[in-house]
Amino acid sequence: MKLRGTLGGLNLLLEPGDTAQSVQGTLAARSELLGSHVTLEILGDADPDALGAALQAIRNAGGTPGRIRAPRVTVAAPGAAPTAVSPLDSARTVIVPGSLRAGTRREYLGSVIVLGDVNPGAEVIAGGDVIVVGALRGIAHAGQGGYADAIVWARPIASAQLRIGDAVARAPEGSSLSNMQRREGPPVAELARLHDGQIVIDIQK
Repeated sequence: MKLRGTLGGLNLLLEPGDTAQSVQGTLAARSELLGSHVTLEILGDADPDALGAALQAIRNAGGTPGRIRAPRVTVAAPGAAPTAVSPLDSARTVIVPGSLRAGTRREYLGSVIVLGDVNPGAEVIAGGDVIVVGALRGIAHAGQGGYADAIVWARPIASAQLRIGDAVARAPEGSSLSNMQRREGPPVAELARLHDGQIVIDIQK
């Protein structure tokens, strides 16, 4: 992670390998610099937890998150083999600055990062990844158009229906994909991806 001052305020660069813990530790020691307009840049693959930690630190310091410049944001599992280049790499990643309410339907050519919750009754569709810093309780469709390497990341994934590429996962009526796993305790980050044509959801530790 790098910080540099500009004429328009502060520029914060998140790099591959940055984690929520490392971002929190670095920014806690420099909180006096964050009380202004802060532009975030994401270099390469990024951990959504690191982005969430940076945004929280800026808000806690009284600063204002400005533009977020990002290529395609993905979550790379440790030791995972490189994936094929996405045909969406040139598409712009869109940042939604708050939660999506019931009745809202948003569609994006590339990837999308929602800086809040996707509430029940809301729907978000993306040609690339869907990353939700809060809880995903509405419907999400990542990889619209058949892009099978897309992912859905949220804290947690509590949808009644999830789509990735051409695959669909549905929970029983009155339930959710999180309820099906019968976990207790505080919300945890979850990653949904395609494996052998089926949607699988993994807990992110």
